[in-house]
Amino acid sequence: MTTPELVITHPGKVLFPHDGITKGDVASYYASIAPLMLVHIAGRPVTMERYPAGIEEPGFIQKNVSKGFPAWLERVETPKKDGFVHYPIVRDVRSLLWLANQNCITPHVWPSRLPDLDRPDLCVVDLDPPGDDAAGVHAATLAVRDLLDELGLSSYVKTSGSKGFHVLVPLDATQRFESVWRFAHGLGAVLVQRHPDTLTQEFNKSDRAGRILVDTGRNGYGATFAAAYAIRPKPGAPVSAPCTWDELERRSVSPRSFTLRNIAARVGEIGDPWAQMARHGQNLDRAMERLSSLLTEEDWNEALAARTRRPGSRKGASRRRR
Repeated sequence: MTTPELVITHPGKVLFPHDGITKGDVASYYASIAPLMLVHIAGRPVTMERYPAGIEEPGFIQKNVSKGFPAWLERVETPKKDGFVHYPIVRDVRSLLWLANQNCITPHVWPSRLPDLDRPDLCVVDLDPPGDDAAGVHAATLAVRDLLDELGLSSYVKTSGSKGFHVLVPLDATQRFESVWRFAHGLGAVLVQRHPDTLTQEFNKSDRAGRILVDTGRNGYGATFAAAYAIRPKPGAPVSAPCTWDELERRSVSPRSFTLRNIAARVGEIGDPWAQMARHGQNLDRAMERLSSLLTEEDWNEALAARTRRPGSRKGASRRRR
């Protein structure tokens, strides 16, 4: 029996008012990019960032699709504090278009896949600058790569489609989330030690003092990041697109270089820079040993405190440590 096609409802609805980009345009983009995108998101629980009235009106985040959704849509039940969440799973074009038909601009995905959601196959570092500091965020992203190289790990990079870049380390899915999160947070701690004037792990914006946040919080169970080739809800419809380290070194790409309207030409020219990434999963054991040798217990504790410090408490915390 053939699978019925999904009909996009209200394709003329404008979702990006300043650019005239419609729901139909968004759906057409996801249909065209599906051969590349599905490789990277298949089997990962998806959180939908939806904008039913367009990006200039408030949107919302949706995880649960337990009721009122098509029976054919694959989903996975995961535990939460007071019950369960039923996340959609996207493996084919119809499912990807179903997201678009829900006015989902950005699918956010877990760093782990079925069948074992407890063991991530990606470690994610999100470089989040306070503003559009192109030179600073390029340098910070290259610093992440260089430290990973020092630890014996290869890495990949993509534009965030917002203000920064995402660095990803492909893993062999043998470590659990707790180990991967601890590695990522230690990585951030070493980076901040080496670049204290430009990088920070302070979660609260008021404590960052204009520095770039090394956000390693994408590595916990249930945490998400913007999927590769996802559109972001920003003017111009920027795309979070894989790029190359050579492009970062030459500064020929910026966080919003690629958009719904120019990504097709780019893909036609260079293909998918991440095409081989899934084949290069790495084990973190040796890298974690090397990383641990660079940090004292006090360093670890300070890095952890930066994630939980109350707004504006950084100055007082510094006085207490002296």
